[in-house]
Amino acid sequence: MSNTVLRVDDLRVTYPVNNGVVHALDGVSLEVNEGEIVAVVGESGCGKTTLAKAILGLQPTSGGHMYLGGSEVTKTTSDMAARVGMVWQDPYASLNPRWTISRSIAEPGDLMKATVEIPAVMRQVGLDERFTDRYPHQLSGGQRQRVAIGRALALRPPLVICDEPTSALDLSIRAQILNLLKDIRTELGCAFLYISHDLMTVRFLADRIAVMYLGRIVETGPTEEIFANPKHPYTRALLESAPTLDRLMHLPEPLEGELPDPKDIKPGCRFADRCVRCQEICKQIKPEATTIGERTFFCHNPF
Repeated sequence: MSNTVLRVDDLRVTYPVNNGVVHALDGVSLEVNEGEIVAVVGESGCGKTTLAKAILGLQPTSGGHMYLGGSEVTKTTSDMAARVGMVWQDPYASLNPRWTISRSIAEPGDLMKATVEIPAVMRQVGLDERFTDRYPHQLSGGQRQRVAIGRALALRPPLVICDEPTSALDLSIRAQILNLLKDIRTELGCAFLYISHDLMTVRFLADRIAVMYLGRIVETGPTEEIFANPKHPYTRALLESAPTLDRLMHLPEPLEGELPDPKDIKPGCRFADRCVRCQEICKQIKPEATTIGERTFFCHNPF
């Protein structure tokens, strides 16, 4: 059995706002095993980035537990760079514009007082060594993201979190970065938690998928099983909204109802008011987990 590099148990994050509290994460549980790529997908605002920040210890939690390599995470620590690497969405914003490329890649080593083999890291992420003394503004978007990936890998952490790492890149460059992540997984055996709303990149890259809706995971399972036979109505709606060749020039049917007010969460399933399969029980009782093989979903009336 694979070793678990990340385990999240019943994680909760709340934000106080005017006239209430937003439950950004409401009982999220998931695992990422050694050498595995797990994707977290969902609409903007569902809690994906909040989850990443919580795992890094950057976001205070209001309940639940997180474990990296068996050690519980309660806050960011000095050894975090050796336990988990992070690749953010915008490589220009995530790199210090006043630092050379070599200094950015060496940053995790500086924090840990460890030596980073900068030329080896640059070769690994497909960067020419002549870029060593250049600055971020002198590189293309794809090259900057390769620098960010190199920085995340500098200390060979067992887990790398990628938060929408290709969304700011051109389509042709996205493919290069996705292939790079696959190659790194094969070469180093590290695991990835890949956060995205782009279902096509997720299908290409991920071994398993966790689907989030309004702070909760509604379905998990192997990637191809999720795409072939989604159980939760939200998962099905999400997949049907993704562009494919056979749906060119055709907009997907909009979901019924409106997004609920995150400050006013009602009992039952959060998707109930928008669900075509909603029954009275869905509005009253929170669905429990149903597991069939490697699939788990939270729905009273699944497909």
